[in-house]
Amino acid sequence: MADRMRDELHGGVPGQSNGGEVEIDIAARNEARRKWLHRIGMAFSLAIFAFAVYVLTQTVATVNLGDLRRAVAATSAEQIAGAALLTAVSYLALTGYDALALRQIGARVRYRTTALASFASYAISFTLGFPIITAGAVRYWVYSQAGLTAGRVASLTIVAGITFWLGMAAVVGVALVLRAEALADVNQLKQTVNLLVGAGILAAIGVYLVWVGVRPRRVRVQGFRLRLPGPGVTLAQMGLGIVDLCAAAGALYVLLPPNATPDFVTFAATYVFGCVLGIISHAPGGIGVFEATMLKALVAPNHATLLAALLLFRVIYYLAPFVLALALLGANEAFRRWSSLRDAIDRSRVED
Repeated sequence: MADRMRDELHGGVPGQSNGGEVEIDIAARNEARRKWLHRIGMAFSLAIFAFAVYVLTQTVATVNLGDLRRAVAATSAEQIAGAALLTAVSYLALTGYDALALRQIGARVRYRTTALASFASYAISFTLGFPIITAGAVRYWVYSQAGLTAGRVASLTIVAGITFWLGMAAVVGVALVLRAEALADVNQLKQTVNLLVGAGILAAIGVYLVWVGVRPRRVRVQGFRLRLPGPGVTLAQMGLGIVDLCAAAGALYVLLPPNATPDFVTFAATYVFGCVLGIISHAPGGIGVFEATMLKALVAPNHATLLAALLLFRVIYYLAPFVLALALLGANEAFRRWSSLRDAIDRSRVED
């Protein structure tokens, strides 16, 4: 009787618990927790960005503008050509991200369209930042013309993102194992800690491969239910990610002065660390954060030579592809409109 009266007083049905109220309360708590985590994440990102700006400002203050100009002028044509070639290799690998993702979601799109969507989305998001908005908008604009829905474009973007992070994890894991001592000077961790972290990352990748290989796996990401790639596609993703990141790191590596270049494996891991910090900071293209990381990690007789290499890298890897992407998107839209106009003229002639 007491239980029945309590149910009635709370608006429930006799003999039933108020499960709806409990679910609403749990949902409210989860939402509050997500908001707090978001605020903590934003505070952490701002702290990283602020510290990077401080480091970069202190470093730039010691650089003479004349020394910087001379350092840029001293960069050889061979170095610039090598950086441009490796940049092209990196962006070519990025088109493979979308090609694999399209295969995973079962969509058939011509490679020309895939290459345009992938290259333009990455080139624009790398420069402007906010990849979910910028890259997503560019991808949808291009792929919607090929008949892909917004949901399939979102699934494609998620699979491509998994490829990127698998490549990063593989590069960092291998580098921490092979260059644990050298990277201790970069991340200020003990050699043993680097070795353990690297082994842990590689072990996690191995566990993931086994997990997706046992049976098909589906996950829900941002409201989309997605089937994860199997071990074969996952290994291909890792291979593309490694090629992309090593080529991108190589584009900067060839621009550095000879006395500031460690071995490439150590440098590639340092490059990835800088990229990760740039992503966490949410700064467009990681600008400022990436430069501060590289300036602190690399050693050179003066900062002018390092800063010159970083500026040239920004122009070659970020600015030039950004301008080219805008030109290609404009040309594609002009061609599409011209084709529509020509078809309309042809139809009117037939009707006449």
